[in-house]
Amino acid sequence: MDTLIEITKVISFTLGGSILEVSYLIASVLFIIGLKMLSHPDTARRGNLWAALGMSLAILATILFHRMDGEPIGNIGLIVLAIALGTLIGWLIAVKVKMTAMPQLVSFFNGMGGAAAALISLIEFQHLARLGEPVNMGSGFMLAILLGLMIGSVSFAGSMVAFGKLDGRVGDIRNPVMRYINIAFMVVLTAFVVFLMTRGSVEAGAMLPYLYLFFAIALIYGVSFVMPIGGADMPVVISLLNSFTGVAAAMGGFLYSNQAMLTGGILVGSAGTILTVLMCKAMNRSLLNVIVGAFGGGPSAAGQEDGTIREISVSDLAVLMAYSRKVVVVPGYGLAVAQAQHLCHEMDKILEEKGVEVKYAIHPVAGRMPGHMNVLLAEADVPYEKLVESDDANPDMPNTDVVIVIGANDVVNPAAEDDPGSPIYGMPIVKARDARNIVVMKRGMGKGYAAIENSLFFHDKTRMLFGDAKGSLQKIVNELKAL
Repeated sequence: MDTLIEITKVISFTLGGSILEVSYLIASVLFIIGLKMLSHPDTARRGNLWAALGMSLAILATILFHRMDGEPIGNIGLIVLAIALGTLIGWLIAVKVKMTAMPQLVSFFNGMGGAAAALISLIEFQHLARLGEPVNMGSGFMLAILLGLMIGSVSFAGSMVAFGKLDGRVGDIRNPVMRYINIAFMVVLTAFVVFLMTRGSVEAGAMLPYLYLFFAIALIYGVSFVMPIGGADMPVVISLLNSFTGVAAAMGGFLYSNQAMLTGGILVGSAGTILTVLMCKAMNRSLLNVIVGAFGGGPSAAGQEDGTIREISVSDLAVLMAYSRKVVVVPGYGLAVAQAQHLCHEMDKILEEKGVEVKYAIHPVAGRMPGHMNVLLAEADVPYEKLVESDDANPDMPNTDVVIVIGANDVVNPAAEDDPGSPIYGMPIVKARDARNIVVMKRGMGKGYAAIENSLFFHDKTRMLFGDAKGSLQKIVNELKAL
């Protein structure tokens, strides 16, 4: 009888392990499918659902079939309770968040992922310390612990600072010395990893104080890394921190030999890194400058503009657009603040009914996070074909009758091309000033996120339409219908 029980246990263990591995494989495939579908607005929603299904499968399979030394997972009640609480909190936050606060939400959730990855490394090392047995500090297992702890901590602390900046609660530290401080932190953290991994075979408990110090330095570096970065550069930082979280999660996958966790982390890390490189290229920045926190902020050498502001009425603008052949809309953060994307799409549909070609010029870093304007306009069902990247829109600007800048500032600022002393100098922009007529819709003469003056507002071809974007667009729509 005892033999039969043992055989049953072996079969159950083997079968459960096989189901777990297959479940992880299916989950990984679903992650990849979901990521692929995120590349187009028409399929992005379904892509999120497929990826969520993969994660749900991985979690369920782990709870049911994971075994450690032949024993199933314990504390099932606490695990289910934690999942339920997390689901409820996440759902409530997601339902209530406004589109304007979406970048803050992304930073917050990203920071939570980094914190989870760092805690995994910390807890696993503490577990080794409690066992009281010698550990090989130079092993791949220890390397995964150290990298997960360092990268996860930097991602958590940096994301929280980014959240504060985007929410207006944290300012910038714009001092050239921060470059050298951040480089020093990088050197110290790298030296710490080398130091710990060359200790040979020692008791983990003896290394715990060093690990806590390592953890603290990584957290401080995460704060120091993001503090100098401001202006139009924040979307790049969010993308980079997202890639950090993915890499940190992948380290957890190595620790637990968990293929789903490893695949998910690699996908997030690689996708975030690729996006960061593409955005750096779009902004004419180097990745090294991002890492040392050496860009963004700072006053412009050109000082204040003292030109003349010219305004335009709603009726005149409606007539101007109605009798144009081509109109280009340049959306910015102000459009998101006003929640005017639906009215903007209604305006472009009316114009197209009158034979006017309407396109949207999308700058890679318009808004507060990567793809912010794409998400905003997709919410209003603007056809994806109408969204044109700034590099593709610029050559046709001289043939554009009217360019309408709605709530954008830094991404159309000629200082990026004309003022070597500007903090955005060298950043590619939407060349709105090349259009035949320029109309800027703003609440007032406030500066953009980079806190510098925009000479485009004083250009001879520019007319200002002051007021809330939603109210102004509603008036424009009414005027166009009446023509």
